[in-house]
Amino acid sequence: MNPVTSTSASAHLGGRRVPRFAQEMPQVAHGRTWSQNGGMSSGGARPVRARAGRALSVLVPANQRRTLPEIVDRLDLDTGDLGAKRSAFWVMLVLSGIIAVSGVVTDSTATVIGAMIIAPLATPILGIGLGIVLGERAPAARSLLYVVSGVAVVVLLGLLATLVLPSVSGVVTNSQITGRTSPGVGDLVAAFATGFAGAIALARRDLGDVLPGIAIAISLVPPLGVVGVCLGEGEPSLAAGALLLFVSNAVALVIAAVVVFSGVGYAREERSRGGDPAGGRRRRSRPVVALAVVLLVAAPMVLNSVQAGLADLWLSQVRAAALDWAGTGENATVDDVRWHGHDVVVEVRSPGAVPDVGTLQDRVDELVPWEPDVILVHTVGERVDPARG
Repeated sequence: MNPVTSTSASAHLGGRRVPRFAQEMPQVAHGRTWSQNGGMSSGGARPVRARAGRALSVLVPANQRRTLPEIVDRLDLDTGDLGAKRSAFWVMLVLSGIIAVSGVVTDSTATVIGAMIIAPLATPILGIGLGIVLGERAPAARSLLYVVSGVAVVVLLGLLATLVLPSVSGVVTNSQITGRTSPGVGDLVAAFATGFAGAIALARRDLGDVLPGIAIAISLVPPLGVVGVCLGEGEPSLAAGALLLFVSNAVALVIAAVVVFSGVGYAREERSRGGDPAGGRRRRSRPVVALAVVLLVAAPMVLNSVQAGLADLWLSQVRAAALDWAGTGENATVDDVRWHGHDVVVEVRSPGAVPDVGTLQDRVDELVPWEPDVILVHTVGERVDPARG
């Protein structure tokens, strides 16, 4: 997209308002850059911002940095060749959604990875971050609309799959779903690391080859497919967990985009070309808003991590209790102890009757706060030592 120079305050392109950076070129007087309202842009950045800017200049060297028009053309689906951009987005979104849902239902990791690679949702999500950086509400709102619409489409595909495809009962127990319905702090950390990698790669011309790997790591469409499948199977709590994973990934992408795009100078370039007076107030409020959003997303993920840690602790205590209980029987051995939802499954092998399971149930009730039911799976027989045969 080529910059358009104009002195008019109402320049349009294709019936749409062109962002300010494309409307006005900076006026230079005595070596200083002046904004349209006559104010001189500040050349003395605060020490913290200066250090951050120097760090990002190392991550995004000037000779590899994409120009602002290039970034806008890549992330704003409503500029440039509108028909081509929109058709590419919706076609690839629907296809990636179908692939992701198919991979979720069939428990195929390779299929799900394929959906991650071609999914286009990261483009409007990063576009939200760019709109925030440039102080342009309309592009950010349009990008948000694309994201919300895309979410609805993929969730609907997952819901339809449970109604159309045969033999999907019990699908909620497969690894593609269980791995995406209880995100923890580790998932949030990975999301932020991936978000920064994606924003940096997009800002640089020489890192295009890493974008498919970033698409796999951030995982946007598969969690939405899981949401639809879980809703179709009547598991709203699992659907909420998968939706939380998507939201955390999207929030990480937006915040990373704001930090990186501001740090490499896109915000400064936009302000030098005619920023509005209210932009400064909005910029000062961004850290507070970002922190509030992160805390809102992180709270349930921290809770999930704490619950997972406690569940592992309680399971180890139940396993020890099961071993003690089995020791009171004749040659009884405990093969496995695991969670099944809110209940605990104990698999026991013995040549004859097992001890009274009520004793084990009482012990488990003492150990675990919610007093889960003990599901006993008894296999009649005993292990044979080949060396003794």
